Amino acid sequence: DGISKFFESSKIQVRGLVVHELSLTASHWNLSMTLDEWMYNEKIPGISGIDTRALTMKLRNSGVMMAALVVSDSEINVEDVKKQLASATHYDSEQFMDAVSTEHEKIYGDQEQCVVVVDTGAKNAIIRNVREIGYRVILVPWNTSYEKIMSYNPKGVVLSSGPGDPQKCPDTITAVKKLIENNVPTLGICLGAQIIGIAGNTETYKLKYGHRGQNKPCVNLENNQVYVTSQNHGYGITPESLEKSDFNLWFTNADDHTVEGIKHKNQNCFAVQFHPEAAPGPNDCKFIFEELKKLMELKKIA
Repeated sequence: DGISKFFESSKIQVRGLVVHELSLTASHWNLSMTLDEWMYNEKIPGISGIDTRALTMKLRNSGVMMAALVVSDSEINVEDVKKQLASATHYDSEQFMDAVSTEHEKIYGDQEQCVVVVDTGAKNAIIRNVREIGYRVILVPWNTSYEKIMSYNPKGVVLSSGPGDPQKCPDTITAVKKLIENNVPTLGICLGAQIIGIAGNTETYKLKYGHRGQNKPCVNLENNQVYVTSQNHGYGITPESLEKSDFNLWFTNADDHTVEGIKHKNQNCFAVQFHPEAAPGPNDCKFIFEELKKLMELKKIA
């Protein structure tokens, strides 16, 4: 299908890497290069010899913050770097979609029935999981219109994960409002969940730390079962806004009680803040894709 077996993206997505210790030697039967060589080839800066525990504590106390990583053959003027950082575009204001979304449609598989995946930073595992439930995948740019999406005659739509503030995706939000209005089976993952929430009249906010990790416990309020989930997001749906929205709370975070999943009160639309496709992480929630399949098999799109 043209989907990489080992990678979730076609390139390194981070803009820099900080580690305590970097090994310049590696041994694996699939090895083609070291981490250092890979980053060098893609022109991604990195730094080692850092007390990452101390850095983690600083981030834990202060929350997410802007940072600069400078590589130079000559002496670095720290004050100049601070000035450059102060004038840089803030993370909250940056439009990431042009950097992470596909520019053109891509097709995976040859089944007659298809699912459209809106690429706001989609991982390959999302495509793999939709393929595994038996559908051809059509990957489209983040700002694809509702009319264009429906021109593919999809059985359903998946809004992918991705970086940044969901409010920076107005075209996607507009398309999702029409998907909901026309009762098209729709699943949102991570950023896609926030976009679906906004389209259904919820509000979003920036988390102080973000949820990052492969072992975040979430409670399914329908059966009171706890699932271990993989998460990587810096924004979330405001819990209070659900009361006046078109959604019911479905999953909640067992640690901080934040919103982790929502279901539309009337339409075939649902979303999860965690990553059911994992990669990396546990596969406890792969059933989310089966839930989408059930909706698509039951629903005839108007």
